[in-house]
Amino acid sequence: MTHSVNERDEALWRLAKKRVGFKNHFIKYIAVNLLFWLVWYFTDAQHERHGLPWPLFPTAGWGIGILVHYLAVYHTRDHSDRIEKEYQRLKKKEKQD
Repeated sequence: MTHSVNERDEALWRLAKKRVGFKNHFIKYIAVNLLFWLVWYFTDAQHERHGLPWPLFPTAGWGIGILVHYLAVYHTRDHSDRIEKEYQRLKKKEKQD
């Protein structure tokens, strides 16, 4: 692998920014949905107990977005090694031609 230290540090910086972004997103999700559920509890929940509670819908919808964001940040593979190997293979082939 022929990455310089600055390139590696830049990659770590980008990953750190993505992870902090996710954590901020998750904190906002928890805070806003907690507020939704509290509003529901102190208004609608005591008056009518039939049907689905309305905060379920934004919690579930936004929860899907949180899951996708989490997977993108924490479970996306870095393909830079494979790209570097392919680049080197192509350079070697070019020299042979």
